[in-house]
Amino acid sequence: MLSARQILELKNKQKIAQITAYDFAFARMAEAAGVDQILVGDSLANTMLGYKSTREIGMTEMLIFVSAVCRGAPNTHVIADMPYLSDKDPETALENARKFLDCGASSVKIEGRKKGILEKLRENNIEICGHLGLLPQTATSFKQAGKTEEEAETILREAKELDELGLYEMVLEHIPNELGELITKSVKSITIGIGAGSHTDGHVTVLHDALGINPGKIPPFATKFTDLYGTGRKGIEDYVKFVHEESL
Repeated sequence: MLSARQILELKNKQKIAQITAYDFAFARMAEAAGVDQILVGDSLANTMLGYKSTREIGMTEMLIFVSAVCRGAPNTHVIADMPYLSDKDPETALENARKFLDCGASSVKIEGRKKGILEKLRENNIEICGHLGLLPQTATSFKQAGKTEEEAETILREAKELDELGLYEMVLEHIPNELGELITKSVKSITIGIGAGSHTDGHVTVLHDALGINPGKIPPFATKFTDLYGTGRKGIEDYVKFVHEESL
């Protein structure tokens, strides 16, 4: 699998393609498709478990799903998302990050500017993917972040701080395109956009959005590349018809 250093080197050659995955089967599919990184996001709370908020899951659930993904994609850089309150203090964050690495993850993702926690993990050689802009774990609104000059300056400053702390990568979520471009030009870390414009070093998308697994609306910055929900439903309808028409 690619290390954090190799991912950094890769950004000079091509855009980084990152996708979420939450189980063995889809992780195996993503690896076979040649994805660069798999993020086991706490978005599994919504996509896999039907919760309304990512705050409703913890380490118990995340460890199960991260382990499954690592078994399905043993040759891919897997990022484990640190769930809500799993990084509430440096010692707790270190203990939980090590659990993810023991499962096979290559790095962990932490939302926000948490200097003491990030420093503790880096001191222990744990690779970190940051996350700035819209922060789902603590957000009170899911509107675009960084729209005002003050907000944009804060996010840019935080990105530079994460870069100085040695984070190899950072997710930039739902921010103006020009801010995504400015941050990308201002840091050495890889920038992974999700609704951050076309000038970031790479992009991440939720697998369920990309494959059209859910029938409802997807975020305005997401793209549906196929309609797996429709295909799957048709297949099950054909199965039901086959059984119903079978003679008793």
